[in-house]
Amino acid sequence: MKYDFIVVGHGLAGAILAETLRSRGSKVLVIDEPKENSASRVAAGLLNPVAGKRFAKSWLADAFIPAANAFYEALEARYGQQLFFHKPIYKIFSSIEEQNTWMAKSAGDNWGDYILATHTQSINQPGIDDPFGGIMIGRGGFLHVYALLDLLTEDLLKQELYLPERFDMDELQLTESGVKYKSIAADQLIFCEGYQVVHNPYFKWLPIQPTKGEVLEVQAEQNFSPECIYNKAVYVVPEGAGRFIIGATYDWRNPDEEPTPQGQEELSERFRQITSKQFKVTGHWAGIRPAVRDRRPLAGTHPKYKQLSVFNGMGSKGVLMAPYLAQRFAAALAGEEEVMPEIHIFRYLSLYYAYTDQQNQQP
Repeated sequence: MKYDFIVVGHGLAGAILAETLRSRGSKVLVIDEPKENSASRVAAGLLNPVAGKRFAKSWLADAFIPAANAFYEALEARYGQQLFFHKPIYKIFSSIEEQNTWMAKSAGDNWGDYILATHTQSINQPGIDDPFGGIMIGRGGFLHVYALLDLLTEDLLKQELYLPERFDMDELQLTESGVKYKSIAADQLIFCEGYQVVHNPYFKWLPIQPTKGEVLEVQAEQNFSPECIYNKAVYVVPEGAGRFIIGATYDWRNPDEEPTPQGQEELSERFRQITSKQFKVTGHWAGIRPAVRDRRPLAGTHPKYKQLSVFNGMGSKGVLMAPYLAQRFAAALAGEEEVMPEIHIFRYLSLYYAYTDQQNQQP
């Protein structure tokens, strides 16, 4: 059987890239070992156009958000099911200093509809602890990532375009015309393995830092408003019927997929800084994100083996970035444009050369 592309990995990045390639008419086979606690499946699916404590518009937000909206809306229309939920994000100031930082920042920038309102005092919403006010961020929301992945996987299975198995690197052969995997041939193989790329002999030189993240599901008391997403050290994402997803922790030292009592306590304590409402923990998960040194994704073709490419490193921003970057990378794979320099793996060529030198020196 011959394909245009084999995509290894069907987390959010791999799923969106595979769907994008298929929408362009390519024949795509996906190989993935299903895991309930993959980083994509346990993620809150947040899309936030304003970055962290720096109060900066997220990188390329003006391009990312329209592409993300169009991509998710198209899937919603296909499946007749809501997948993306548009919600404002109430970023609560933690101190008067943080409020002052924002006031100075906002004076010099044209934020347009990214900032719906600035509150210098509490919004007086029952149960919300915001004595210094906060900003209401527009054009945000969250994606039901697990639902999207389930729908796309089911489609691929029906069309016999999905192999639910662990990719066996020993079965991969590089040929003059592409690749061969067992009895399957393809022009190009694209690794979308998330943090597992650190074990990939072709791309392990890339500076991926596996980063553990834990999330909680809680049931809150009545009258805790689900009309927005809350942010103060953690994100609180409304799932309906009093259910909220709280996340996430960042742990670089213990990159395993086991929830911990320490993670639960950290998230619970941060949630208590947002609300005086009582709550009960009803779920607790952990996953490992593929973080990159310079906080930019990784895409491109291997420096030596042109049959192999990688699309990875979205970290916690895959919902925002993946649809647009998948479009651009698919166009680059078709020879229609160059890979975006900001995400091109060639920015780390020095690491590749150091890695190959080290391999050549081994006895």
